[in-house]
Amino acid sequence: MPFSRVWDDAPVPISILEVIALTPADAVAAREGGADRVELVTDMRRQGLTPAIATYAAVREAGLPVRVMLRGQDGYALGDAEGLVRAAAALREAGADEFVLGFLDAAGAVDLAAVEAVLTVIEGCRWTFHRAIDHAADRAAAWAALSGLPGLDCVLTAGGPDGVGAGLATLVAEAGHRPRVLAGGGLRPGHVAPLLDAGVDAFHTGSAVRPGGRWDAPVDAALVRAWRALA
Repeated sequence: MPFSRVWDDAPVPISILEVIALTPADAVAAREGGADRVELVTDMRRQGLTPAIATYAAVREAGLPVRVMLRGQDGYALGDAEGLVRAAAALREAGADEFVLGFLDAAGAVDLAAVEAVLTVIEGCRWTFHRAIDHAADRAAAWAALSGLPGLDCVLTAGGPDGVGAGLATLVAEAGHRPRVLAGGGLRPGHVAPLLDAGVDAFHTGSAVRPGGRWDAPVDAALVRAWRALA
């Protein structure tokens, strides 16, 4: 079915604080702490997979924009293409209009065929290319491949495979990239100031807004509020 091109005219925050949510309670805490949106995933033991439609529907009730992960397995290969496309279509039918995805081929290049297969069913939606870019064989080529993809407005990156601490200089150098750099993956409070100074104004956090950094602990609104004060 045809979808309107919502990414053409929908408002975008000047700065972004995005929080990983696993549950509706996480989304409520993220909202109370001042987050701009949530990234909804399930099973962080496998790096974050596509959630159930019922979970999406409940999380949406928190009132924040929700970017839904489209990923059927850990790693950065597409895997079951038909299954993931069906999941994307079902989420779209349920009202989801923002997504997170990203695939690499066997050579470590952006798998444009896989990306485009998913884009056919989320046409008109804004989306993030996730940290697959940090594992690409040629980072510059990966950025070039992403340029101009419809609806793509953020690239979630730590600057490299070992997290923001190791990749900070790369993130600073890439601050002016379009699509927009969304800094995340081991992001710590001390990283925010140099990133802001460089022009990075979109931040993604998950374990750092949970007590003890534990994925089995819920998002804490006070910790989100502390990040909001920084970013």
